Amino acid sequence: MPLIKPFAGLRPAGAHAAAVAAPPYDVLSTEEARQRAAGKPWSFLHISKPEIDLPADTNPYAPEVYAKAVENLERMLAAGVLAQDDQDSYYAYRLKMGDHVQTGLVAAASVADYNTNRIRKHEFTRPDKEDDRVRQIEALNGQTGPVLLAYPSSTTADALLAQASAGTPVADVTADDGIQHTIWLVRDSALITQISATFDGMHALYIADGHHRSAAASRVAAARQAQPETEAAYFLAVIFPHHEMRIMDYNRVVTDLNGLSEETLLAKIAEKFTVTPEATQVHPTRPGEFGMYLKNCWLRLRIRPELIPNTDPVARLDVSLLSDHLLGPLLGIADLRRDKRIDFVGGIRGLGELEKRVNSGEMAVAFALYPTQMTDLMAVADAGEVMPPKSTWFEPKLADGLVSHMLE
Repeated sequence: MPLIKPFAGLRPAGAHAAAVAAPPYDVLSTEEARQRAAGKPWSFLHISKPEIDLPADTNPYAPEVYAKAVENLERMLAAGVLAQDDQDSYYAYRLKMGDHVQTGLVAAASVADYNTNRIRKHEFTRPDKEDDRVRQIEALNGQTGPVLLAYPSSTTADALLAQASAGTPVADVTADDGIQHTIWLVRDSALITQISATFDGMHALYIADGHHRSAAASRVAAARQAQPETEAAYFLAVIFPHHEMRIMDYNRVVTDLNGLSEETLLAKIAEKFTVTPEATQVHPTRPGEFGMYLKNCWLRLRIRPELIPNTDPVARLDVSLLSDHLLGPLLGIADLRRDKRIDFVGGIRGLGELEKRVNSGEMAVAFALYPTQMTDLMAVADAGEVMPPKSTWFEPKLADGLVSHMLE
């Protein structure tokens, strides 16, 4: 089986792309999705979060939710809002957020290579979230949420993507958040062959976001005993060069000081970190550096270099250093997945959000982190290890609905 292949995508027809494109299903709550889709009958949220079209008390995992997704898909097909391409194609996908631009490839990625870890993971998955995606795929007989993948540096692949995105796009949408999503159709047979061969020569691809979607696709393929020539043996992916992808900081807020006074906490922190008061917000500028907001004051923390285990790809991550030397031993946060005393704030919200949550009294202390780097993520995946929860926040995010992968 090839690592990736072209496919006949389901996508907005004509000028419907702006009406269809929607945020990823997993970044909005049901109520947020309901508000975003109000007055927008063609929003893909009616397919990706179909509970918004059912009574407010509906369980989002109930059978009628998946049935509603099918009904909404059929409605949009019948209206000519969505249509499936008549031949296998690749699609170039460009994201633009302010000055940041990244260009990737929409493709069907091999489930077999996911199963053998050639498409590499770095997170655990939750069975309930996997089950939800399995039911969604089976109901729609398609994959509508793309998995975000990265490919290691390849000047050849970069050049092919530049060629693929040089013509007139088939969709060009600027979303409500100002992010521009541009799609090009790639049908030239010689270019398709070159793209397939170039990616097939890569030793690995890396999941950046979408572990539940890829795991669900693997389960569906196994249940169907999917043969290599069938669409169910592949999953929908958008693959970007790793050096163009942007990871933002994923910050932490904690409800209390674990019974410690501010003075005692700071004294204990100073045993492992240098602590410097700052007059303004602390944006960490390098690995091993943290911002701490406590009692209306910002402090810059720098972990002592001898405490960084540079040969361990997981333990040397800033998220691990903060947990292992401060959150765990001092604040008693032992389980980042389940402890209700800690919450996580994506860097897209800014450090003002940390100040707001502490100043309101909801939280006692906040920590700003230096962003995890793509090379760190790849090193963890290459080692077959798992990153701590909430280690990465990717921006900009893909849109749902611009290209979907149908299994028949």
